[in-house]
Amino acid sequence: MVKVEKSAGFPDFALTKELLAGKRHLTSQEIKILEKNMNHNDDPSWNNFYVDDSQNGFDPSLIHLSFFSGFVILGKVEKLTLNYNDLHLECGIISSKINNCVIENDCAIHNVNYLDNYHLGNRVILFNIQEMCCTNHSKFGNGILKKGEPEEHRIWIGVANENEGRKILPFESMIPADAYIWSHYREDSDLLKRFVELTEKGNSGELNTFGVVGDDAVLKNTSIIKDAKIGAATYIKGAFKLKNITVLSSEEEPSQIGEGVEMVNGILGFGSKVFYQAVAIRFVIGRNCQVKYGARLLNSVLGDNSTVSCCEVLNNLIFPFHEQHHNSSFLIATTVMGQSNIAAGATIGSNHNSRSPDGEIFAKRGFWPGLCSDFKHNSRFASFVLVSKGSYQYELDIPYPFALVAPGNNGSSQITIIPAWWFMYDMFAITRNKNKFLKRDKRVTKVQAIETDPLAPDTMQEIMSALDRLIGLTLNHLKSINYKPLLKEENYERQYQIAKDYLHQNPAAEFVLEDSICQKKYGASICKPVQAYKMYRKIVKYFATRTLMEYCEALNSQVLTLELVERIRKLPLYTQWENAGGQIIPSEKIRELFQNIKNGSINSWEKVHQFYKACESDYEQYKVRYALFLLEQLYSRPIEEFSVDLYRNITDDVSVVAYDIYHASLKSREKDYTDYYRNMLYSSETEMEAVIGSLEDNSFLRELNVSTEVFTTKIREMFVGLTK
Repeated sequence: MVKVEKSAGFPDFALTKELLAGKRHLTSQEIKILEKNMNHNDDPSWNNFYVDDSQNGFDPSLIHLSFFSGFVILGKVEKLTLNYNDLHLECGIISSKINNCVIENDCAIHNVNYLDNYHLGNRVILFNIQEMCCTNHSKFGNGILKKGEPEEHRIWIGVANENEGRKILPFESMIPADAYIWSHYREDSDLLKRFVELTEKGNSGELNTFGVVGDDAVLKNTSIIKDAKIGAATYIKGAFKLKNITVLSSEEEPSQIGEGVEMVNGILGFGSKVFYQAVAIRFVIGRNCQVKYGARLLNSVLGDNSTVSCCEVLNNLIFPFHEQHHNSSFLIATTVMGQSNIAAGATIGSNHNSRSPDGEIFAKRGFWPGLCSDFKHNSRFASFVLVSKGSYQYELDIPYPFALVAPGNNGSSQITIIPAWWFMYDMFAITRNKNKFLKRDKRVTKVQAIETDPLAPDTMQEIMSALDRLIGLTLNHLKSINYKPLLKEENYERQYQIAKDYLHQNPAAEFVLEDSICQKKYGASICKPVQAYKMYRKIVKYFATRTLMEYCEALNSQVLTLELVERIRKLPLYTQWENAGGQIIPSEKIRELFQNIKNGSINSWEKVHQFYKACESDYEQYKVRYALFLLEQLYSRPIEEFSVDLYRNITDDVSVVAYDIYHASLKSREKDYTDYYRNMLYSSETEMEAVIGSLEDNSFLRELNVSTEVFTTKIREMFVGLTK
């Protein structure tokens, strides 16, 4: 029901000395001109109207057919034209209704049916706006409360779980790491309270809020803008409804919102774009993201450098570099840790296994489900798992990184897993990941470091666990076939060593392992376990040796010496790692962060981000210490005790991996030029090269060839300092 009330006059908070600095009342001549131009003011004296006090700073002839009420404070209004693309508008106010507004210099406001309680920056264009207003208690999408508001008015985002058991509060500077530590450590109630306090910090609770539009923003042909904070250089065209949101934008990283878009209760990051009937409700969207073509993003956090289009994304925590482009794909109640690609028809989290929507899917970075694949809650996937097309009717737990998962063969209920599949069959795709994502990172300001290398401490940790698992499963297999060396051995550690030796001594062995945890009820068949075991070990050696070499080079040393080894040993050793929003951080440092938050030494989200930065600064040291640890774990002895033959084995294996990476990458790409079915559509080789380019012109392969030669030359000399 519409209420009728008398004009309340000026709000107590509005007319401050800062706002009125350099302003004056109208002259009688200016009032005459305004009234002659058919402008109307609820205050017939026009005492509510303040204009720029500089010489020639206010031209009343540029204001026509407009209505004013409350207070109006204008900066310079001069005879200038503002241009944006094909839009050319004269500065001034035409055919608009304005109430309680501050408008800075040289703005163009045309056909704004209702503008209430906004502070516009310099050179702002408002054109064809139906309604643009701001309540005095607006939060602009942040999860805070104003004075007198009950707790139930607080806006939460129910990430990762539909029943909101992992809900978090959005705030303007939120990054996925913040959402991760808040949503995935729910057992500590004191910590959860502190997260709310950090979010509320700096909020006075006063009912004194202006809506904000930053300098050089352009807003046109839009229906409803309510309780919005819109950053500088934002471009909004044809949006349907924008309510209780912050649009972060700058001249260096301008954000855009396009036709038919509806955005309610959330934060849009710098340099991001939302277009073409997309809908976002209760959200935080990171930097350099795109949400478009009718996509629905609800109750979700979307990490930097991600694209979501033509799909449905509900109740998710998504880390940076996420790609989901297809009309039929569906993602619900998941934590996806970035560098992911969701194929057409993939319905991830569509099948619940209880009457309550409390299931989750947890996928580490590099998750790639195939066409028309679907999964049941709860499921969990290691890093860089590729899932073949299929309907997976039971819960999955895939602990093997870089694996291929496929439905069972010949109607078998068991799923099939090939560990280390990427390294054995598609080295080109996994090798180019790092450079691919680095090129897509268009952030001008990088609030958090994002690890784009597939070979990093988090994946090495998973590989080490997978190696241990393969040995254990091999032991079970050997027992089942009555392997003679095991018959008289009862000590488990000795049995474990026998199974490990078997994997080393039988590189051509062909058998299949059974892993019961990988799929509920039916388990999984682990194919090519010996090859996977050998490849995993080679990759760990490659990572460890490369990391040690990079550390030596940073210290201007071409070889690893005993002195450098001793120096590395003095660095802190962390063996457990977490992907926190795309940054790889030791688990122990995360626990340290929590302790500092609870004891008050970290008392703002800004300081939390500074903690991430400190971890980033020390990352190379943490990594090289872990690399030394990995080598010593693989060979069960300190590096000082390695023999010359063992060093030779390491360098040979690492060189082989380096060349394998190059040759496998070359071979993978070469198929596009030699496979019959790939080139049958081209009438000639010339036409094919005109369409897809020549193999010789592939810049990635050229760079990889050169870097491989340099790397293998250096690696042969790296351990010389330890063998003298």
